[in-house]
Amino acid sequence: MAETSGKGGKSYESSLPGLRGVAAGDKDQEHALVTREGPTKGDAEIDQLYAEAEDKRLSKTSLLHDVLNVSNVLTDGVSAMVDDSFNKCFTSLRPEPWNWNIYLFPIWVAGLILRFLVLFPVRASLLFIGFNSLVGMFLLVDVAVAPSRRKMALQRKLVQWMCCAWVAAWHGVIRYHGPKPTPGPNRIWVSNHTSMIDYVVLCSYSPFAVIMQLHHGWIAFLQKRILSSLGCLWFNRTEVNDRAVVAARMKEHVNKQDAIPLLIFPEGTCVNNEYTVMFKRGAFDIGATVCPVAIKYNKIFVDAFWNSRRESFGKHLFRLMTSWALVCDVYFLEPQSIQPGETPQEFAGRVQAMIARYANLRIVPWDGYLKYYNLGEKNPGLIEKRRRVLADVLRGYLGRPASEAGAAEKKAGGGGAAREVNGEQKGPAEKKEQ
Repeated sequence: MAETSGKGGKSYESSLPGLRGVAAGDKDQEHALVTREGPTKGDAEIDQLYAEAEDKRLSKTSLLHDVLNVSNVLTDGVSAMVDDSFNKCFTSLRPEPWNWNIYLFPIWVAGLILRFLVLFPVRASLLFIGFNSLVGMFLLVDVAVAPSRRKMALQRKLVQWMCCAWVAAWHGVIRYHGPKPTPGPNRIWVSNHTSMIDYVVLCSYSPFAVIMQLHHGWIAFLQKRILSSLGCLWFNRTEVNDRAVVAARMKEHVNKQDAIPLLIFPEGTCVNNEYTVMFKRGAFDIGATVCPVAIKYNKIFVDAFWNSRRESFGKHLFRLMTSWALVCDVYFLEPQSIQPGETPQEFAGRVQAMIARYANLRIVPWDGYLKYYNLGEKNPGLIEKRRRVLADVLRGYLGRPASEAGAAEKKAGGGGAAREVNGEQKGPAEKKEQ
């Protein structure tokens, strides 16, 4: 996206990470996303323009006017709440309380006791016995049986039974719609992503190989020791080299004649099953037939969204196991191929629209990786610049001399908030005072 500075008409390139299809005229509406890495000349110009814009916005006619006029603050606050479609994608919806009177409260308490003291111990015991016995059988088959088609079939069936044990521990009520996935060359399955349990829900119906973020702890053991036997591919989203290797192995897997169906979550992160963020194009530019899968969870009993920043996966599983039931619908949709003249981005958007229509999701143009992006860490100078601009305006209101302010800044090691206006180191508020 081309952008022109205010000094001599010089232009430079900036980017809106994760925002696809945004016109240059819309950049001012998305200024919070403009980020650069590394101290460059363009960064300095951006900071200067930002400081001047903040100066102009914060400089008012009088202190009394600003104190009495709260419209700007209210506008900013309401806009942040209403228009922040990115954070809405990763927010868990709290259920409305229904135990608000003397008649409903005893029923709620009885339900709480039943779920935590009766259902949970029974579920945990059955899961512990069933899942661990299946893992033991899997390791026995892995060691005792020679590599062959029969061994692969046994491992697939054991993985499917393990997933069924987990679904039973959640009292899963899952309805599958459409034809069952069948292995075949040059085919790949893509699905929206709400939680790691998406893979469990799908594998309890038909085994899949999957491309997934590599985790730590006991999850890593399951990934590397159990699921790798299905041809699953793991990556670290912070390592560019991992992505290149996975892309090459993905193409190799898809071209095999007897390969297990390969499942990809193109959003790259968990979304709250109300929205769907931008699909990565990796699965759409390899020439394979794409089979969309739409997963829609019913939140009447439990919200299946896993917010990895707020709860561990163990806590997430505990919440599912102490709920009444996990209810969802899975739709296996008609396979899609890229059309003549259609770009991979357009192909991905078309498949995403199909999934969104069946799962009743709202499409937003954000890159899910922005969830892991911290503006304060990437560009701390921009935030500090805003603080200094606000400090200058407050000094102007308080009538603090510019020389005293400059000396204090120099002593603090700062200095950067003073702007050069007509060759003088003065802020707009200070000029008005004079």
